Amino acid sequence: MRRAKISVIGAGNVGASCALWAASKELGDVVLVDIPNSVGVAQGKALDLFCASPMERFDANITGTCDYKDVEGSDVVIVTAGIPRKPGMSRDDLIATNVKIVKSVSEQVAAAAPDAVMIIVSNPLDAMVYTAWKASGFPTNRIVGQAGCLDVARFRAFLAMELDVSIEDIQALLLGGHGDDMVPLPRYTSVHGIPVSQLLPEETINACVDRAKAGGGEIVKLMGTSAYYAPASGSVQMAEAIIKDKKRILPCAAYCDGEFGIDGLFVGVPCVLGKNGVERVVQIELNESEQAMMDESASHVADLVNTVKTTFPELA
Repeated sequence: MRRAKISVIGAGNVGASCALWAASKELGDVVLVDIPNSVGVAQGKALDLFCASPMERFDANITGTCDYKDVEGSDVVIVTAGIPRKPGMSRDDLIATNVKIVKSVSEQVAAAAPDAVMIIVSNPLDAMVYTAWKASGFPTNRIVGQAGCLDVARFRAFLAMELDVSIEDIQALLLGGHGDDMVPLPRYTSVHGIPVSQLLPEETINACVDRAKAGGGEIVKLMGTSAYYAPASGSVQMAEAIIKDKKRILPCAAYCDGEFGIDGLFVGVPCVLGKNGVERVVQIELNESEQAMMDESASHVADLVNTVKTTFPELA
C-alpha cells in the first residue's frame, strides 16, 4: 500500500517542527521545501531529522529540497512560508509581503500536486487562506487554514493551569478569525463533561480567553519571534485527520457558504476533516452576544480580504 505523502513548504521553525511531528507520528513520507537560495537548510534539517529516526523509532522517508517537483503526489501540503512576526508587528503588517509569497507557493503546489489538500499556516492567516484559494484554483474543501486548533489548544492549556488538572480532560471551542478576532465560547467549554463555569469564576475564564487571544503576541515578546511548536502541532493534527480519514471535528479556517451568517469567507468554524479535506462545516447554535462577536470577527476578515483584493487585483 502506498504510504501517504506530506509536503511542508517553508523550512523555518514552523515548517521544521511540522516535519518533526509528522515524521514522529509516522503519518507518511515527508518532503521539506525551502527557497532555492536557502543554502541547504531544508536538506540539512531533513537529514538531521532522518538521523533521529533510529533513536526515536519512527519509520518515514524525509526529503529536503528546493524543487517543487518533489511535491508531486502529495496528499497534504502544509504551507508555512512567509516572514515571521516580529515584536511590535501585527499580523496585518505582514500582509503585503506574505500575499506575494503564498500566491507563488500556491501556484507551484497546484502545478505539482493538483489533488492535494492544502493547510495554510502563514499569517495573517485568514487573508492567506483566501490568497491560496484564489492562486491555486483548488475547490474550497481542499483549502483550509490552521488557526482554531492552535487557539483552542492555548485556551485549554491556560484553563488547565488555572484548574490544576490534566489538559486531556478539557474540551473547548473558539470560533472566528485568528488572534484578537477570535470568538470565545465558554458555554461550550467543559472539563470531563463538567461545564467550566461550575469550576472557575467568570473573570478567570475571561482572563484565559484574553490570554489565548494574545497567546501569539505573548510568545513573540518573550523570545523575539513567532511560536512554532504549537502552530506546527495544530497543523499536523489536521493533516492526520485528513490522511487517516478520521472525520474529526476540529476548529479550522474553512469556507463558509451561509453558515453562521457568513458568505464567501474563510473563517474559523468547527468542521469535519477527512480524506476530502473539509467535508462539512458543523453549524452550532450561538446566542445573540456570540453571534454579534462572530459577525464582527467576520467583518474584520472581510477587511483583510478586501486589502488583498485591492493590493493584488488578480486575486479578486
